[in-house]
Amino acid sequence: MRQVPTLDIRRYDTDRQAFVDELGAAYREFGFCCISGHGVPAELVDGAYAAFRRFFALPTATKMRYHLAGSGGARGYTPFKVETARDSQYPDLKEFWHIGREIARDSSFADRMPPNLWPEEVPDFRRCGYGLYQALDRLGTRVLRALALHVGQPESFFDDKTDVGNSILRPIHYPPIAGESGDCRSGGPNVRAGAHEDINLITLLVGASAEGLEVFSQGEWLPITTAGDAIVVNIGDMLQRLSNHVYPSTTHRVVNPPNENARRPRYSIPFFLHPNPDVVLDPLPSCVTADNPRRYGSPVTAHDYLLQRLREIRLI
Repeated sequence: MRQVPTLDIRRYDTDRQAFVDELGAAYREFGFCCISGHGVPAELVDGAYAAFRRFFALPTATKMRYHLAGSGGARGYTPFKVETARDSQYPDLKEFWHIGREIARDSSFADRMPPNLWPEEVPDFRRCGYGLYQALDRLGTRVLRALALHVGQPESFFDDKTDVGNSILRPIHYPPIAGESGDCRSGGPNVRAGAHEDINLITLLVGASAEGLEVFSQGEWLPITTAGDAIVVNIGDMLQRLSNHVYPSTTHRVVNPPNENARRPRYSIPFFLHPNPDVVLDPLPSCVTADNPRRYGSPVTAHDYLLQRLREIRLI
């Protein structure tokens, strides 16, 4: 079976050109790659998962104190069956929390990047959650530097376009699926997260060792599970647009496993790396060729594009 590769990002410093070539090839084929050697401490990941599990175990009434109705889930808690994959008739079976970038409240982006909420019932939530946010933000910057080189841009091309990015860390809880629902792989009311593409530049997923994540590639669904501490990193629609589809934003989903694991809760923590809100998503000239003509007309800012997509998935 074809398999999404795992690459050691330490090779970026020791074997740069070969690493950039292999990384670019992985993303061109799958839109996904697993990254090892990243240096994100295991104790930070474990601490974050423990804190998030404690939050999701709280009574619903307590969790709803942190739900900001009408905010599109930008910060705080979003309950079950709210987000719905684009073009799906079934809402996702998940609840989640959003942690965003901490910025000065007099920033020009303050109206688009609200302050975080922190649940007082879980003392370690802020320390572990924002610590993991910062670690994945740094790793994402390293991945983007390699991707920039692969499409003929300077290594630092993305640095000043993501330094105040509207990025999100999203702890997710998928509950156990009750009853005899089958494997739910055809799409239905018990699919944990419907087939979708991500909105942002790249997504980094820590702790993807549990069954369920699948990517659609060349007409087949490929399961993705990681070994060791590898982190799954995939392309989002914003980078697909910037790269004129050189980097594809590949459809993926989270299915209900066809075994006893369907009766167990599933947790995951994706980090959605976004550009700064005012970045214009216009195809890079280096990605427009005779064989790959320009695919987009009018440019759009990252913020306007985000709002458009949030409406499509029913968060606003």
